[in-house]
Amino acid sequence: MIPAVDLPRPATSPQRSRGRVVENRSVSAGMLGLVIELDDPAAFQPGQFCMLNLEGPGEMVLSRPLSILDLAGKTLELLYKVVGSGTRTFAALAAGARVVCLGPLGIPFPAGADGANHLVLAGGVGLPPLLAWERAYGGPGDLLCFGGRDGTDVPWNLLDRRWRVSVDSAAGMPGDREAFAGNVVEMARAALDSDDSPRRVLACGPLPLLRAARDLADAAGWECLVSVEERMGCGYGVCRGCVVPLVGGGYLASCNEGPVLDASRIDWSRFGQWAGPPSAGDRRVGGGHR
Repeated sequence: MIPAVDLPRPATSPQRSRGRVVENRSVSAGMLGLVIELDDPAAFQPGQFCMLNLEGPGEMVLSRPLSILDLAGKTLELLYKVVGSGTRTFAALAAGARVVCLGPLGIPFPAGADGANHLVLAGGVGLPPLLAWERAYGGPGDLLCFGGRDGTDVPWNLLDRRWRVSVDSAAGMPGDREAFAGNVVEMARAALDSDDSPRRVLACGPLPLLRAARDLADAAGWECLVSVEERMGCGYGVCRGCVVPLVGGGYLASCNEGPVLDASRIDWSRFGQWAGPPSAGDRRVGGGHR
């Protein structure tokens, strides 16, 4: 049996801070980069997220959870995709717009495992927590994999050439980059075909990617950590809209007991079936937060 991974507790307490939008621009056909200057300095660990809302009369009933790409001092960087009314509102924000941010929240990814390389699997807006992890902890033996729908869906300027890229369609591919034709886990399996070195798998993206990452890790006898993408309303465990079923019964709230979880703890036969509160709000955007 693969031993359970001891996940780190957050190093800092969440705080509510106001801020202003510095930049809000497209980084790919489906992804936007939002830079916010906070009124108060803060720090984060890769894998954590924040709850974002507007300040003033435009405030939404539910804040929206977004994974943190970077947070240094007062500068907060987020990546997100327009998937509902909240993120549509964010996409319309101009420089100078005022926002309110609660964070950092959630259990982060741990630092690199002793004596092991890593297999990093990011799908779509599951990229931010894993890109943040790679920047903080990545080593030369890690295999970094990102999957998008086509060439226009890939934020090429954020991914250096250490990142392998897979696409369902070659449409929109830049002339100076290559991509694997297929999904990101298929690409990882092909890259690992002649490499049996021990690895820890880190994954974030849609549920099929997380299931495939778990299967790949189980077959190889590797640890697997996933950042789950569940509906969130509060961000701190009250509304129970983001629960994940556990092996042996019961649930945990992915907002404050995750979003990073040991894949061996999840009851995958029941995962994805919960459709409880909240009834409003976007899916988690980036690392799972909607």
